[in-house]
Amino acid sequence: MTPAARVQSAIELLDPIIEAARGKGAPADRILAEWFRGHRFAGSKDRRAIRELVYGAIRACGPVPPSGRAAMLGLAEGDPALEALFDGSPYGPAAMQDGEPVAKAGIAPEWLESALAASGIAGPEAAALLERAPLDLRVNTLKASRKTIDLPSEAQPIEAPNGLRLAPGTAVEQWDAYQRGLIEVQDGGSQLTCEAVAAQAGETVVDLCAGAGGKTLALAAAMANAGTLVAADTDRGRLSRLAPRAARAGALVAETVLLDPGRELEALAHWREKADAVLVDAPCSGSGTWRRNPESRWRLTQPDLDRLVSTQARLLEIASELVRPGGRLLYVVCSLLDAEGPDQVATFLASHPGWRSDPPQLPLGNPRGTGVRLTPFHDGTDGFFVARLEKA
Repeated sequence: MTPAARVQSAIELLDPIIEAARGKGAPADRILAEWFRGHRFAGSKDRRAIRELVYGAIRACGPVPPSGRAAMLGLAEGDPALEALFDGSPYGPAAMQDGEPVAKAGIAPEWLESALAASGIAGPEAAALLERAPLDLRVNTLKASRKTIDLPSEAQPIEAPNGLRLAPGTAVEQWDAYQRGLIEVQDGGSQLTCEAVAAQAGETVVDLCAGAGGKTLALAAAMANAGTLVAADTDRGRLSRLAPRAARAGALVAETVLLDPGRELEALAHWREKADAVLVDAPCSGSGTWRRNPESRWRLTQPDLDRLVSTQARLLEIASELVRPGGRLLYVVCSLLDAEGPDQVATFLASHPGWRSDPPQLPLGNPRGTGVRLTPFHDGTDGFFVARLEKA
């Protein structure tokens, strides 16, 4: 493919990505994968170049752009080499026209950018949300050690005690160490939130929002497969992926519990006031993960955020019923919005006098309210807020 044809292909891909973002449809990576399957003539270099153009354009746009062409024109502003490819050549994009729509730059839609600024995320802190993320691994201590593991690529240790960092796009899924369950892909910040749980062998630990089990597997390793680990979630599809992942990792999960929304405590009645620790990795805006999913910032609306905040409050209430006296509750969101982090915890503590805050001691992060916040700019991780609460 010619460079101009790659640009036109990226424009054609951006159109359905934009529509999917407006309509809460398929994520960008799935749309890209389907397009590549249907366009076998695109070689590996073409696919790489098109992917970079697509994600470059997504990152360059703050509000949702009117079209794929407008998004690409936004990326081309100030880039003479890219502007020159709008030349009207065969299979390339039409020449630029005076007055045609050009996408607006920015970090996010205006309301969301304002909410971030009010939460202390502006300037370089905000810009870092759209940089490309590295690839972090967690060495599975049930099977290996960071000190002795032999990997086929340069990997640098990170602050998480079992973490390693590689270049973006490293195909670790093809490595023997991955196939044997010696390593898991997990962001360094996510690993540190699991460290904050301080799960110990012999304890009863509940992962209330387990999803596909990334944090569950880290907890199993921390507990050395000794104790009772419960994974629960309302999403049957995601929860079903935990069993094969646990088998590959050699991780023991005592029970997986599919929850019925609104009736969670019925399914979890056996563990009421029995858990030493409950992890609430709550559904959230995902603003801390925009480096990996930049188009997700176009999907969020204020009503969406309000619903998420309500869900988070309900999950904290459920979790509080499971913790034994003297036990602990870890509240985590991959968000940098105060409404989902410190404000949420402050509201819970104000209405639950039997609980107190005990902020986790992490090697990275800054205090934010009653917890700790990790950011891409300050800590080189995805964005997280984590709070540790203790029951009297």
